[in-house]
Amino acid sequence: MRGSTATDAWALHRPSGRDVGLMAVAVVGISLSGPLTALVAAPVLAIAFWRNAAGAATLLPFLLTRERSTLIGLRFRDLRSSLLAGLFLAAHFAAWLPSLNMTTVAASIALVTTTPIWTALAARLAGVRLPSAVWWGLVLAVVGAALIAGVDITVSMRAVAGDGLALLGAVAAGGYVLAGARARERLATSAYTVVCYSTCALVLAVAAVVADVPLAGFSARDWWLIAAITFVAQLLGHTLLNLVLSSVGPTVVSLAVLLEVPGSLIVALVLLHQAPPLLALPGMAAVVAGVALVVRSSRPTTLVEAAT
Repeated sequence: MRGSTATDAWALHRPSGRDVGLMAVAVVGISLSGPLTALVAAPVLAIAFWRNAAGAATLLPFLLTRERSTLIGLRFRDLRSSLLAGLFLAAHFAAWLPSLNMTTVAASIALVTTTPIWTALAARLAGVRLPSAVWWGLVLAVVGAALIAGVDITVSMRAVAGDGLALLGAVAAGGYVLAGARARERLATSAYTVVCYSTCALVLAVAAVVADVPLAGFSARDWWLIAAITFVAQLLGHTLLNLVLSSVGPTVVSLAVLLEVPGSLIVALVLLHQAPPLLALPGMAAVVAGVALVVRSSRPTTLVEAAT
């Protein structure tokens, strides 16, 4: 049987009916995450802490039973990339979650999904040559982000600040992706995830203590919403996307994630009765189109080369 190559891994594969169904459920899950977060009255640091702590606690029994053998012989240096990924993930949540209450949910989601833009730029800084189509995608996404910010200036400076935080969250997510790619060269997925999520939760807990932000004492409604966010984002969202990753490839999964933008817009309309300004819609469409072009045109080895 012919060995797989990096190009095979990143090629577009025809998804099976099962894969399409799982991705559809996953997209619904991640589309619910942002609007549900906007409904929670609890501090955003608390939301992020419990989401990551619960994710680590859920996966720990699996790691200690079915994948315990992968822990044999591990040294601290094997965990450094996972710890770094956890730091970037904490920065991502600390920046992005507040933006959901400062600008519209749809604008925040559109801007935070620009993560592939930042990983592509990191690859270029690392010396990787990018195809011209990637640069056109970058330009399109930047124009879209500028349109969103331009419209938000007419709304309030708070909305513009929210746009900035969403972009900062995307940059931090880019660091998380790159560090995670390197970590998974040495660790099983469950080991990487437990270390990363635990690190993220610990950092967020320390930040909450320093900022005097409570991590408990919330209303029953908030606890149910936090549990729902953890379920839809971690289990229905990221877990199902990881499940189909090997069969459909990273390109299809990355493109599917972009459906979170219209999905979140629809959910925000229903749950929050919140609609972005009509003039911002072309900007959101440009961001999604630009990111899709970058994802589709990126070299198969870009992520690996940038992470090493």
